[in-house]
Amino acid sequence: MTFNKGSLILVDYTAKVKDTDEIFDTTIEEDAKKHSIHEQNVKYQPKLVSIGEVSYPVLKGLDEALAKTSAGDKLTVEVTPDKGFGERDSGKVRMIPLRKLGEDAEKVSVGDTIEVDNKRGIIRFIGSGRVQIDYNHRYAGKTILFDVNVIKSLDSPSDKIDGILKNRLPVEDTKISFDLKDKEVSITIPEEILRADGLQIMKHFIQLDIFKFVPTLEKVNFIETHVNKQIQEKKDEKIEKTPEQKTT
Repeated sequence: MTFNKGSLILVDYTAKVKDTDEIFDTTIEEDAKKHSIHEQNVKYQPKLVSIGEVSYPVLKGLDEALAKTSAGDKLTVEVTPDKGFGERDSGKVRMIPLRKLGEDAEKVSVGDTIEVDNKRGIIRFIGSGRVQIDYNHRYAGKTILFDVNVIKSLDSPSDKIDGILKNRLPVEDTKISFDLKDKEVSITIPEEILRADGLQIMKHFIQLDIFKFVPTLEKVNFIETHVNKQIQEKKDEKIEKTPEQKTT
């Protein structure tokens, strides 16, 4: 059974450049550590993909291959540049004066990614007071191999909401909680992100996604509980005191 457009699925994958075997992306923490690409602040978990949709996209070539799979499938997908990161464009490689980098001029080296004139590029050459910057994607012109494990199709409203929240909220999965009743879902916002930058934007996209993928729902509620820290600390102090301390 293949997936229809708009299907929500969970996949694990590890991606590498075909001609160099350079592994540059993975959803699996063990693989990230093994290949020295582990990032401390990344939440390693199966990737949420919406087949044929822009909500949770992947490269076009991978999306097309996933549409023909079923839950439980394991496969290697070859994605050519035209359906991947694009062909290389020589017009996007430019030489600029090194002084244009200002204070960063003495800090950069070949291979670094920098931002110049609000565009991100890769330094390819430094010399004679000039720096060559490549504004092509780092993997433009490269064929990419994805080792993929199609873990699950999210079919029920509960599974879809759970998948969306795990993708959108930057907290451990154990701290994600929601209550789904009839045509209404109430989502508890974890205390640790109540003051996080961008919380309102997170909530905005969460409700958009839930209404899109669970169209039978009529309401999405966000529950925020703020605790009086001073009172809580006093209560904690009383609990910690031993009987002997209370009588002295």
